[in-house]
Amino acid sequence: MNEQNRNKIIVRTSLIGIVTNVLLAAVKATVGLLANSIAVVLDAVNNLSDALSSVITIVGAKLAGKRPDKKHPLGYGRIEYLSAMIVSGLVLYAGITALVESVKKIISPEAAEYSVLSLVLIAVAVVVKVILGRFVSAQGKKEDSASLVASGKDALFDAVLSASVLLSAVIQMTTGVSLEAYVGVVIAGFIIKAGIEMMLDTVNDILGQRTDPELAVHIKKLIIEEEGVRGAYDLLLNNYGPNRNYASVHIEVPDTATAADIDRMTRSMQARVYRETGVILAGVGVYSYNTGDDEAAHIRDAVRDIVLSQEGVLQFHGFYLNPETRDMRFDVVFSFDADSGAILDRIRNQVLTAYPGYTLLIAPDIDLSE
Repeated sequence: MNEQNRNKIIVRTSLIGIVTNVLLAAVKATVGLLANSIAVVLDAVNNLSDALSSVITIVGAKLAGKRPDKKHPLGYGRIEYLSAMIVSGLVLYAGITALVESVKKIISPEAAEYSVLSLVLIAVAVVVKVILGRFVSAQGKKEDSASLVASGKDALFDAVLSASVLLSAVIQMTTGVSLEAYVGVVIAGFIIKAGIEMMLDTVNDILGQRTDPELAVHIKKLIIEEEGVRGAYDLLLNNYGPNRNYASVHIEVPDTATAADIDRMTRSMQARVYRETGVILAGVGVYSYNTGDDEAAHIRDAVRDIVLSQEGVLQFHGFYLNPETRDMRFDVVFSFDADSGAILDRIRNQVLTAYPGYTLLIAPDIDLSE
């Protein structure tokens, strides 16, 4: 039901944007043609591109809201990222077009003829765009819609563009100096910059970003609150669209825990994490730690010192020692710029020198989350 409400809000907000932008485009196109102003005409074209962006946002939201099926069991949420990419592409295109036309106007200037009514209409358009931009951005952040956030930012940049056009028109009417083409070049640069930033943000969403530190810490805190769980490690979040996060994690439990104990812990923490964060804890791996063995604890501390003394090592966890079979296993988390192969060789040599006769199983991990 929440997902349905979210999609309805996205569609309703986008429809408001479409109607507003089409009306603004009609008014600006009329003003621009009557005043022979390339800046105002380009502003009208930009409004039409915004309307098209809103149409794409609606289509993306509708497709993303499709129920999971056998072919796509995790749903269609990532389609929203693709629609956000298209919106950012339109913003970038609008910026480049404005730049080209403004440069042409500098090379072959033509005087614009503004009336008081045209200035009033442009001023009203600025106010409407500011209101629309703030509204759409707020709805986008509230519903975690990258497409709406991108559209809202674009609307605010359009307001700046229109305000600059208005200012240059006032200057021309009062002093006779035409600055609209130069203003168009400056504003086009800002629009291009905004389009590139939006595109990069969307690319990061598609590629997959590092888990939000606050969310990672919160999830691990919820997990270790579970009775019998001493630690939570290797948290990995997979995103399948806004508000669709699946996670896996390793928990550390005593070596005396039974399968029934672990089953209880896992189900309880899954319910708690989902209730508190909306994240589905889909996979839970298990590390065991030695209990009632002082010698194992002593060796663990010594091995930890060896591991953490290596440059490029961030964390040591998952240690377990079987004194009967003389097996020793643990995980090492490396920084991304570390030569993990060479470091593992050094760790293995130093540990076996200190504790000969043991069989080592060292699992290298990457720095997935806080």
